[in-house]
Amino acid sequence: MRYGLGGRPARWMHRRALPAGLTFTLLVTAAACRPDLTPPGAPTSWPTSSARHWQWQWQWQLGGVLDPDVEADVFVLDPVGTTAAQTAELRSRDRRLVCQVHIGSVRPTDPDASRYPARVRGATIARSGRVWLDVRRWDVLRPVLADRFRLCRGKGFGAVVFADADGYDHRSGFALEFDDQLTFNRRVATLARSLDLSPGLLGDLAQVAALAPDFDFAVNEECVRLGRCDKLLPFVDAGKPVFHVEYTGDTTDFCVTSVGYGFASIRKNRTLDAWRLPCPSP
Repeated sequence: MRYGLGGRPARWMHRRALPAGLTFTLLVTAAACRPDLTPPGAPTSWPTSSARHWQWQWQWQLGGVLDPDVEADVFVLDPVGTTAAQTAELRSRDRRLVCQVHIGSVRPTDPDASRYPARVRGATIARSGRVWLDVRRWDVLRPVLADRFRLCRGKGFGAVVFADADGYDHRSGFALEFDDQLTFNRRVATLARSLDLSPGLLGDLAQVAALAPDFDFAVNEECVRLGRCDKLLPFVDAGKPVFHVEYTGDTTDFCVTSVGYGFASIRKNRTLDAWRLPCPSP
């Protein structure tokens, strides 16, 4: 049987919430017992074989000036805006690096936007200005994504998390089906692995049960506020990390829930700048 914090079965851990004081005690104990990580080589590895033992702190920064001094083991970053010098500095501190790549959309200002022909471009996402892509056109999308992944790998990232991997669940401008998205996401995960990147899934909760075997970790936004954290249990049950963020609420409230599920949780600004507040609150 797999055991979680404090020696209780891991399944018990994410089925009921823990009292706040006990949560803090267990986290401190887990941090003290966390095995040392092998310093990342060139490029950084992503040791999935020991993932079930991780109790890592993480950082998600896509905006503002990168702060390398954040006390986090895992950094999720923009591969275009992050320089090779910055990734080298983080790797010298034994940080694990994850690049975020939008696999199902493109921003008109992206450096490679011209490589996506009009026939694969759909509706515009109002909140971000990004444009949905026709994920059924693997022949068109594959070479562009492969080059995006090579950029990540060349800068020393060891993992990649897929954003906008759920176009079928939005008004994308295409008649995308559930199975179209599953096929595409699995293809992209296989492509990432072929380039020595560990694939992670951002969002797409409706497909987690089907996709968890194909991915090594998950990144989630606001599952506590939305009451959907149980959707991520296939990752936890498989011993795979879930990196979770809330944008509102007090950490003394949502951390009890998220840590009970076994997630690595933080509070962030929606702009995803350098500021973060980890669980438990300092």
